[in-house]
Amino acid sequence: MSDDTMPKNADEELLAKLGYKQELSRTWSGFSNFAISFSIISILAGCFTTFGQGFNNGGPVAISWGWPIVSAFILLIGFTMSELVSAYPTSGGIYWWAAKMGGPRAGFFTGWLNLIGLVAVTASVAYGCATFIDLTLSTFSTGFAEGYSLTRVFLIFVIVLALASLLNIFSGHLMAIMNNVSVWWHVVGALAIVLILVFLPDGHQSFSYVFTERFNNSGYDGGSTSGMTYWLLVMPFGLLLTQYTITGFDASAHLSEETTAASEGAAKGIWRSIFYSAIGGWILLLAFLFAVPDNAAGDPDNAGVGANGVAYIFTSVLDTNVAGTVLLISAVGQFFCSTACMTSASRMTFAFSRDKAIPGSSLWSKVNPRTKVPANAVLLVAVVAALITLPALVEVNIGTEEDPLIVPTAFYAVVSVAVIGLYLAFLIPIWLRWRMGDDFQPGSWTNGSKYKWMNIIAVAEIAIICIYFILPFVPAGNPFNDEFSWKFVNYAPILTLGSLAVLAVWWAVSAKHWFTGPQVTIDKAVVEAFDE
Repeated sequence: MSDDTMPKNADEELLAKLGYKQELSRTWSGFSNFAISFSIISILAGCFTTFGQGFNNGGPVAISWGWPIVSAFILLIGFTMSELVSAYPTSGGIYWWAAKMGGPRAGFFTGWLNLIGLVAVTASVAYGCATFIDLTLSTFSTGFAEGYSLTRVFLIFVIVLALASLLNIFSGHLMAIMNNVSVWWHVVGALAIVLILVFLPDGHQSFSYVFTERFNNSGYDGGSTSGMTYWLLVMPFGLLLTQYTITGFDASAHLSEETTAASEGAAKGIWRSIFYSAIGGWILLLAFLFAVPDNAAGDPDNAGVGANGVAYIFTSVLDTNVAGTVLLISAVGQFFCSTACMTSASRMTFAFSRDKAIPGSSLWSKVNPRTKVPANAVLLVAVVAALITLPALVEVNIGTEEDPLIVPTAFYAVVSVAVIGLYLAFLIPIWLRWRMGDDFQPGSWTNGSKYKWMNIIAVAEIAIICIYFILPFVPAGNPFNDEFSWKFVNYAPILTLGSLAVLAVWWAVSAKHWFTGPQVTIDKAVVEAFDE
């Protein structure tokens, strides 16, 4: 065995035990690892871009109560994944765990679900960023506002993807620095927005409004808020706000091969990013709800906020320049989030290609020898993200011509694909770890015997939310509805179930004959040395 092959420290030694040589640059600190997941969760992104989803589907209660309740379940999911990354700190993360505990088939399906989810979340965050860049410029310039079009937003979206790609290709260490800056931008920026909304508006809504007001703008059940349709269909749709915002924390796993003391640092990065985002996001959302403006009759302007989203709150209760500044803070935070999503998705693409699971694997697994960044994987993610977002060019009005209510159905569909893909990928190794029981060999960070109930609750929560997010968001998206139109369709089930069908056929016909799970990229003598 040559000196170049032998691990040089504890991190490389653990990676070698898992079968890999150190190819990526291990320059990320534990804080940087936390920072990328915190940046991808990004309360300055999801809390802004999907606020309307929660507000229209349930009203303020879907946000004020829904956020902390769903956050608690997600934190449980985070704890189960922290235990797994501590034991297996590799860039493949989720699918590597599944393959290790459940065999090649489990790894194959988990990997593809995870990859689909990561590309979709990159697309949705970048598109949300483009929307808020457009809103910011429109707030500062009436001339720019008058030229609004979905085509213009899509072009900004492509520019955001291009810039995020260039920054990722330039340097992996630069991404670590950007994510460190991003944490403080999110903390200081969110605090500034909360203080602005507390002190500058002339009035605020009551506690009763924020914590008990409910309404139904979905079109289901005639807008009723008292029947089972509201509680079992409409309200759960509103919870997409929380479930989408607090996702992408698997980035801490995908960057574990670039993190020092990864067995501990990546584990803490996952659960801490969820915990602090949950607290910060709730405070931010409560500030939005208290700041909802009144209409001409002196009642909460639910219709205005429902039709125009969170930006309507800012432009109604704040001076134009201040409102524009709030939107700018969010847009910059969302750009940080976009670059972090690109980093995570490209590392997953690299790792999955390294194990020969993606067509053209030799191309996508290449690492630039100078920057030690998988540049080809970055470009692949950017192109696919742009392609799956093309339906966002179609305008969807669920209101009337006289009283329009424009809903970004395609955006919410991409969001749903992200949530379904990522969380289903999480579900498989969480279930497999529970099934292993005490045969599982934990790392330095462990849940102990608490895994017995934690993992089961995590699996149940994921299964339930995935069912809801493939349902039509509006009645006209139901093929059996008289007003059905394809532009209203939530195409998340078409993409996810279609992808699963293709994967099932691919596995049965071909992949099971050649995909054997994670590949060993280090001298086998080194791996065997650790087993002696």
